[in-house]
Amino acid sequence: MAERFSVVWAEAAVADLESVVEHLAADDPGAAARLLDGLERRARSLESLPRRGRVVAELAALHVRGYRELIHGPYRLMYSVDRRRVDVLALLDGRRDLESLIVERLLRRA
Repeated sequence: MAERFSVVWAEAAVADLESVVEHLAADDPGAAARLLDGLERRARSLESLPRRGRVVAELAALHVRGYRELIHGPYRLMYSVDRRRVDVLALLDGRRDLESLIVERLLRRA
């Protein structure tokens, strides 16, 4: 039997998801519901195949290989795997520069 992993969304990732869905729902509630369903299905797929996502290229270039991502439309679902747990860390717009997104996030927390 295949090993199962628990998938846990970090607060920041939940906030990202809510923000994206709310923004889209203002113009197209149906599209927002489909996006939410698709992203939740992608995250649940990590229960059985947690290493299926690619290593985040920008971080791998810095020799940081502990973070992976799944792509869903223009969005990047970033996560890490530790033992039997998957931590969904962020949902980012793949059309934006990752470095600027990380800096923006860090400044919001300061």
